[in-house]
Amino acid sequence: MIGTARRLAVVATTLVALVALFVVAVNTGTLKVDPVQLFNGLFVAYDDSVAAIYDLRFPRILIALVGGAALAVSGVLLQAVIRNPLADPGIIGVSAGAGFAAILVTAFFPALFYLTPILACVGGFVAFALVYTLSWHAGTLQPLRIILVGIAVSALFSGLSAAFSSGTGGVLSGVARLVDANITMKTWSDLQSLAAYALPCLVVTLLLTKRCDLLLLEDKTAQALGVDVPRNRLAISVVAVVLASITTAIIGPISFLGLVVPHCARLLVGTAHRWLVPFSALLGAFTLLLADTVGRTIAAPYEISAAVIMSVIGGPAFIVLLKKARGSYGQ
Repeated sequence: MIGTARRLAVVATTLVALVALFVVAVNTGTLKVDPVQLFNGLFVAYDDSVAAIYDLRFPRILIALVGGAALAVSGVLLQAVIRNPLADPGIIGVSAGAGFAAILVTAFFPALFYLTPILACVGGFVAFALVYTLSWHAGTLQPLRIILVGIAVSALFSGLSAAFSSGTGGVLSGVARLVDANITMKTWSDLQSLAAYALPCLVVTLLLTKRCDLLLLEDKTAQALGVDVPRNRLAISVVAVVLASITTAIIGPISFLGLVVPHCARLLVGTAHRWLVPFSALLGAFTLLLADTVGRTIAAPYEISAAVIMSVIGGPAFIVLLKKARGSYGQ
């Protein structure tokens, strides 16, 4: 068991690391400011350099923070609902379905662009419903079938998205950015769209932590404790799909973040969701911002998208985590 003192120490350390990474991300590029100049430029007096950074880098950084938190928490919720430690919005097709719906809107109905987040949620729900329905066998939800069906659904929607991206011939840059999960040139308007949906859902997840703990039990055991398993599973699934879909609609599909971060969080703070959910949000924000910052610097002046960075490190990191956890997942 992991004690409260250790958990608080881990949370405090992660917060400090996140603040330090924020400062580094702000100064990644040709314009650089020290923390004092940044503070003065934001809150005391106008500064040309700070103003440029505020307009160009702050939306990107904040989108990475909110999007990373949303994807990580979505992974935690899906793993609790499905009772499968390999569940992830990218693996089970939610992100791909949401991304495909967002691409359809961008490509064919640009006048409805303001409805992209909502329609992306519809796409995410369609993908999740397909996976969930096709994974039932003999009256029970089969963990292996979830992964296999999810991979198939994800491949289907990802292939359709790539086909539409290729068919546009590079003309519809918005489509290309959604397919490639690129945070470049994001604006304050994009941040507002993401925050308007993701932040309320993240707050709601704090009220669902006890239900997530109960859903990890066998259905008969949970029902014996008075838990309405189908209703709770549906409610938590809705929140998880919305978080993943909204993030995908703004950023694009990012693999492994919703898989690796919850496992890291379990190793650090344990499996109790009252700790796991908020810490996963914090760690997810740190992880996506780190991936984006590394992508901006590793091949400068060229950029590598955060999705590519997560794909490269996600697989090996997950293997290492499984080896160290030895099946305990932080217990």
